[in-house]
Amino acid sequence: MESFENLRFAPQAPCSLALGAFDGLHPGHLAVIKAALQGGLPAAVFTFPSAPSGEPAVVTGEDKARLLAGLGVGRVYSVEFEALRNMEASGFVEQVLFQKINACRLCCGEDFRFGRGAAGDTALLRALCESRGVELQVVPPVKLDGEKISSTRIRQAVEAGEIPQANRLLGRPFGFALEVIHGNHIGRGLGTPTINQALPSGFVLPRFGVYAAWCQVEGAFYYGVCNIGVKPTVGSDRVLAETWMPEFQGDVYGRRVRLFLLDFIRPERKFAGLEELKREIFRNAQAARAITQAMPPEKLGPLRESFVERA
Repeated sequence: MESFENLRFAPQAPCSLALGAFDGLHPGHLAVIKAALQGGLPAAVFTFPSAPSGEPAVVTGEDKARLLAGLGVGRVYSVEFEALRNMEASGFVEQVLFQKINACRLCCGEDFRFGRGAAGDTALLRALCESRGVELQVVPPVKLDGEKISSTRIRQAVEAGEIPQANRLLGRPFGFALEVIHGNHIGRGLGTPTINQALPSGFVLPRFGVYAAWCQVEGAFYYGVCNIGVKPTVGSDRVLAETWMPEFQGDVYGRRVRLFLLDFIRPERKFAGLEELKREIFRNAQAARAITQAMPPEKLGPLRESFVERA
């Protein structure tokens, strides 16, 4: 990851630069990045840690970096939007993209906007590129079911608990890898020891409820039943992903476990007591097992290896 602030201290090699928020790295975003990779120059990406729109991302920052590296992107310029908010469109292109980053080829989507008030569009970008002899490739949108694939569509599907649709749009299972933290240990007393993971700020919140998931521990896969929410029966002061992996035994506190969500099982709800909760957990685990058996790990998609958590 290149430091944008330090660009003035070190000349940058010429590059083929992909432009965008890339807050989902869905097939539409990947088409822009792959166009940059085919330019005959070292590929780089100019992006933001969070979308300028302020909407939550559907990929964590760490997974974004991991996926870009897996695709072969050698340089990533991740810049806080506030640092550029007031730059005029032409100044952003000339001073940042051409002078600082030394972009000799640019790739973006049709709806790419830039500069103060989002005044710059692809027509202005093309004119600025032509004045400097820089190639510009504007990549058409990728569509699914006749509509453009977008982070907004994916976000809406995740927030509605429509995980199969979100996964179709993403081209890979929606998920995350987060550190396992200590919880209240009630699950252990019920015979269903769970792992707890706190969902980070700025990340999309799935519909609160129970999901079937594949859980990846150091490269090995275990099926899991995951509750995302605030645990109304026992209480939680933050949004957690609480997951039971019936076939896993071991201590993973302080380590990262990756979850690939496959389908929504039921909404989150409060139970009358722990015994009722226990019975429901076992019923949900049976449903999760059937769902994961129908979608084994080898069918998780071509980008699965980019996410493998190794020891």
